[in-house]
This record gives sequence, structure tokens and C-alpha cells, in this order.
Amino acid sequence: RLFRQEGTCYQQAKQVLHAAVPERLQGREKETGLLRQFLLEHVLGRRPGSLYVSGAPGTGKTACLSRVLLDCKDKLAGSRTVVLNCMALGSPHSVFPALAQQLGLPVATGRERIRSLERHLTAQGPMVLLVLDELDQLESKGQDVLYTLFEWPQLPSSRLVLVGLANALDLTDRSLARLGAHLAGKPQLLHFPPYTKEQLTLILQERLGQVAGDPVLDPAALQFCARKVSAVSGDARKALDVCRRAVEVVELEVRGQTLLKPLPRGE
Repeated sequence: RLFRQEGTCYQQAKQVLHAAVPERLQGREKETGLLRQFLLEHVLGRRPGSLYVSGAPGTGKTACLSRVLLDCKDKLAGSRTVVLNCMALGSPHSVFPALAQQLGLPVATGRERIRSLERHLTAQGPMVLLVLDELDQLESKGQDVLYTLFEWPQLPSSRLVLVGLANALDLTDRSLARLGAHLAGKPQLLHFPPYTKEQLTLILQERLGQVAGDPVLDPAALQFCARKVSAVSGDARKALDVCRRAVEVVELEVRGQTLLKPLPRGE
């Protein structure tokens, strides 16, 4: 009973330190603005195009895009949004049946499947926003899958807006060199740099500031964590994870001490 009272702050702290998409992403205001601008210009403006978003794990790529999609949900209601995580696909070519299923197209095989998708994406209808997370999983011999996807927005009467996210900064230069020959076909690029010590500190402070009562973690401890993580990777998920583990350790210590306390009225 006593632990339930004293342990509430630790439960809250662990909840806010989970890597969910927050209302506001600290240190990513510029990138969020550019993502929003791209989506509104191309989807609402009915301008097919592509955007390649790069950045190491934990730099906020997926979180920022998820936040923008949530914030612009009403504005994008007239279009069709399909989000696929390429890590969950069995092979690079599996992206085509997965997309066809999401768009409600009949089952087809081989080249006919790709032709069916092309006919659908160039026919009359609402704009289609295709988001491919972990895009590097679609690299294949000859890069035919990536070339097909990035060439779709350039087809006459195309209504596809493609956003791909991956870790590698040079994926488009390395794997899609032929697209560079057609300047219009080259995707726009947006890079997410690693978080700095100051940005990580702000992220941790903002999350833990949601917990009522005295600070659960000392400000100096947050600075220490942010400094160490920024020096190694700048990965916000790692910083959140380190702090969550620290809270768990403290929680176990407090739980052990509380169990030994006498209860009120000498029970």
C-alpha cells in the first residue's frame, strides 16, 4: 500500500520516457517544417514528387513524419496515405503486392502486378502518399525495385507522392545514380543530423517535466546522460532508454526499502 503511493512517480517517469511520438519534437522544428511544407505542396498542390529522408537511428525521422501526418490529418483527408515498413516485407519485390493490397487492387503476379499499379497511379483519382520506412531494405540486384518506385512520380498524369526514410545519407547517389540524369526525377533530400548534448538534455527535461512532484532524476544526471549519448551516437531513443533503466534501478531500491518499513498503527 505504501509502495503504491511512493512508486507512482516512478511509473509515470517510465511512461513518459518511452519512445512514443510526443506533441512537440525538441530540436527538430526545422525538419518538421520542411516535411510539412513538402507534403502540403505536393499532396494538396497535386504535384507528384519524391523525398528521401536520411539520418542515423534515433535522430527523429519517423517520429517527425508521424507527427506531421497526425497534425495534417484533416488537410490530407482528401488523399490516400499508405505507410509501409520495409523491414516487415519478406523481400524487396514484396513491396508491390503490399502496396496493391493497401490500395484495394486485385491480386496479380509478375510484371502485370507492376503494370496494374502504374495504371492505377496514373488514372483519375485522389493523390496517393506512399511512405516507405527502412527504405534501404528494398535494395536489390540492379536496384530495379527502387528505380521503379522513384520513377512512378515522373510518369505522365502520375498522382503519386513518395517519401522514403533510411539511415544511409548516400542511398540515392549510390543506388539511384540513373535518376540524376533526369533532374526532375531526382528525389528531394532531407537529412536529420545526430542530436546534440543540448537537444538531448531538452528532450529528457521536457519528458520528465510531465511527472508531478520532485524531479525523479537529478538535472546533473540528465546532463551526464545527454553528454555521453551525444558523444557516441546522438540517438534520442538511447538517451530515453538509459534514463528509463536508471528509474527502474531506483524503483527496485525503493521497493526493497519500502517492504521493510513498519506499517502504520504498528501492524
